[in-house]
Amino acid sequence: MKTKSFIIASAFVCFSLNVSAQKMTSANTIKTFKIGGNSDSWDYLTVNPTNNLLYVSHGTKVNVLNKTTGENLGEIEGTTGVHGIAFTPNFTNGFITCGKLNSVKVFDSKTNQVTAEIQVGQNPDAIFYETFSKKLIVCNGKTNNISVIEPENNTVVHTIDVGGKPETAVSNGKGKIFVNIEDKNEIVVIDAKSFTVIHHWNLDKEEGPSGLVIDTKTNRLFSTCDKMLVILDSETGKLIKKMPIGDGCDGAVFDDATNTIYTSNGEGNISVIQEKNANQFVALNNITTKKGARTIALDNSTHDLYLPTADFDDKEKDSRGRPKIKEGTFQVLAVKTTK
Repeated sequence: MKTKSFIIASAFVCFSLNVSAQKMTSANTIKTFKIGGNSDSWDYLTVNPTNNLLYVSHGTKVNVLNKTTGENLGEIEGTTGVHGIAFTPNFTNGFITCGKLNSVKVFDSKTNQVTAEIQVGQNPDAIFYETFSKKLIVCNGKTNNISVIEPENNTVVHTIDVGGKPETAVSNGKGKIFVNIEDKNEIVVIDAKSFTVIHHWNLDKEEGPSGLVIDTKTNRLFSTCDKMLVILDSETGKLIKKMPIGDGCDGAVFDDATNTIYTSNGEGNISVIQEKNANQFVALNNITTKKGARTIALDNSTHDLYLPTADFDDKEKDSRGRPKIKEGTFQVLAVKTTK
């Protein structure tokens, strides 16, 4: 995802995991899963609905956590430049995009052992399982294309040129795939039958689309741009509404049980927007998180949210002029949402 790698200059830091709980707002309790360890980046995280474990991208590996306690249950090694993690129904395999290896690594979720490697485009980033085609969709950031993977035999069966940098993608489950194009400020629509581009929809001059989610009941797309949520009709591309969100957003989730959109904002909060109906949306109180918590995952079974981040030293700057990350402070915030 965009601006997602936070450099952690940690040396001789032993992996440790402690869990602490704190009340960060009056309505939402947050647990902090302290992971620490040597790492130079993080990005996506996801809950595997099959085994109920939390998978967290972390430098050159993926940490596997107990989603309730934060206990580290295992690690998947060798995932250099890790970005996304995806799972397919009825299989024990998981799939990890390795941006610096230009590949997707396949692992056994029972043993955490890598079993295969699939070469895709350059800098593969977001990945998800598309239910209509029963294929894996991979966004390749540097080659401006999408790799379509057949999970039954771990082969790339289609490569789709999308004309710009694909940031993330979602599906309506009915034959259409929607892709945020970060550098063109648009959404590309792909036919999941022919795997060809059929539409380019603009985002009403909003820039830097990153997170993208969909409500398949109301046919609404929600794209997180710079400080703005853009809501489109997923059938026509028509602009429905724009709503302000926090700064530094790099992800979003949609809870279809509560009709709520959550955007993870790197400035240190979550914007919360309630979908009343297809054309009415209400901004609720922000949830306070921590600086750097800019990506997000939803546990559909509990409605909990998970966000990775670290602690920063505002008095020191890294090589890019940003606040330096304190060594060994990588962590995941577990947010208990209110209903």
